[in-house]
Amino acid sequence: MHRGKGMKFVGDSRVPAEKKPNIPKDYSEYPGKTEAFWPNFLLKEWLVGAVFLIGFLTLTVVAPSPLEKLADPTDAGYIPLPDWYFLFLYQFLKYEFASGPYIVLGAFIIPGLAFGALLLAPFLDTGKGRRPFERPIANAMMLIGLAATVFLTWEAADHVDWEQRAKSGQIVEDVEIDKSSDGYKIYSQNCASCHGDNLEGGNGPALIGVEYSADEIKDIAQNGIGGMPANIFQGSDEELDKLANFITGVGSEESE
Repeated sequence: MHRGKGMKFVGDSRVPAEKKPNIPKDYSEYPGKTEAFWPNFLLKEWLVGAVFLIGFLTLTVVAPSPLEKLADPTDAGYIPLPDWYFLFLYQFLKYEFASGPYIVLGAFIIPGLAFGALLLAPFLDTGKGRRPFERPIANAMMLIGLAATVFLTWEAADHVDWEQRAKSGQIVEDVEIDKSSDGYKIYSQNCASCHGDNLEGGNGPALIGVEYSADEIKDIAQNGIGGMPANIFQGSDEELDKLANFITGVGSEESE
């Protein structure tokens, strides 16, 4: 047999005398596909982060988070709301099947199953494709979760009277109130349950330094306004006059 004829080399079985570390190929061997982490990739990350940070700071300056008055545990008319990212759970707990005797089901079991399903989605759908139609289980679960979250958040926000809530929760200055006056006695019998013992607001708006005239206040007390129904005031015309004069006097420049 001539040298080389009929012979086929299938590999090199020789063991090198010196053991070399397994160093991966340099990124320069893949032009157009990879880049250096420093400074190329990290600089891009910093630029994107800076844009989002500036946008977030601008948003906080243009539309700052509203502050409310100090928490009052005696205010039974105040309805607390969670932050916007928990509104969907807040709305979910309003349904009969997830509240009352079924509160454990609504607060722990169903949300736990929902979040657990999202965590298990990559393991339930192990397809190698990355197009939406190639991963139907994972994409369907994500779309259902997103749709439910958006719908419940919208439902929770839609049922809140944000204007009334802002008025009832607004920060008002501390003023001296003559609680021995006849006007305050009439106020405490007719209005304090909604507007607070110190006119600071509660289920209704604060009444310190109102811009209404005495006649307008009398009309509101008899005929209502906004969410306030008519015929709330129960008293004589003379008591109504005292009530209106008392409310207009609290926090006004004349009283100061």
